[in-house]
Amino acid sequence: MQAFARTDTGCVRAMNQDSYYFSLEPVGPLPNLFIVADGMGGHQAGDYASRYAIEVFLDFMKSSEGDNKIKLLDKGIALANSKVYEKSCTDSSLTGMGTTFVAAYIDGTELYVANIGDSRLYMAGSELNQVTEDHSYVAAMVKAGELTREQARFHPDKNVITRALGVADSVKADFFEVDLMPDDRILLCSDGLSNMVDDENIFRILKENTPQEAADLLINQANAAGGLDNITAIVIAPEIKEVSE
Repeated sequence: MQAFARTDTGCVRAMNQDSYYFSLEPVGPLPNLFIVADGMGGHQAGDYASRYAIEVFLDFMKSSEGDNKIKLLDKGIALANSKVYEKSCTDSSLTGMGTTFVAAYIDGTELYVANIGDSRLYMAGSELNQVTEDHSYVAAMVKAGELTREQARFHPDKNVITRALGVADSVKADFFEVDLMPDDRILLCSDGLSNMVDDENIFRILKENTPQEAADLLINQANAAGGLDNITAIVIAPEIKEVSE
């Protein structure tokens, strides 16, 4: 397996409120781990929310035991949510902070994903597939048939999310399981990338380049398109082996 991650402030924002983590080695009971979090909040609150959520989640996973990895993933996210929310309630400089949170791990030929907010996980196989579902106002409009995906990319309310980690005392994550095939590529990213680079270019870049080259190209394209937000990408080449019959 190969993976590479990169984050960039973009061309407009003064601060990078995105955070990421990845490990190709086990993290507690998880065989590997990939996380992107896109923080929100005034001053440095968004930056703190994304970093702190990842830190709490990692501390939980590293000290956890058990075979039910999805249940542990859920518990770790719930703990991160409660800790971020507690901080926002007790520190006036952090009031109202929150973060998206997309986490994934690969176990054999299966990919397991948890998601809150509008940071995304894409799978590039024979075509590009957005595995996660955005918890956002415009995503609900696309699902209802009121907008196309292309119209949603440029909608003035595209950054309004309907679910985030740390803004309430509890939150529900969505979970996904995907079969992996040889030559698949995986992308975890913040909306600073997905709002600026279209699906056709995301797919082409993922399939034609190494993880490091792809991450660099995707961020460069997002900046070339305006870089209106912070941009984070983790690109993974699982390198699944062909199964002989």
